[in-house]
Amino acid sequence: MVDKEDLREQFVEAFEGADYPINSPMDLVPALPNGPSTKFESGDFSMTAMELNTKLNGDFPYEDVDSFVDDVMESLEDQDLI
Repeated sequence: MVDKEDLREQFVEAFEGADYPINSPMDLVPALPNGPSTKFESGDFSMTAMELNTKLNGDFPYEDVDSFVDDVMESLEDQDLI
């Protein structure tokens, strides 16, 4: 079972170092500890940042990390991935 709060914290930690506002997923890459291969895991959920990008229904630009992570979580929930 996925711990959504833990997963959210992982996303915030990974993406908070980006230079906001961000205009595309590429703006996030420099902030990621392992670039596109940065992995997010919780319970039976495991996905790299690159894989995550293919699942997003985001509406760029984002002004801050919280609004971006809110959309990430919503996209994953809408697709029944978490």
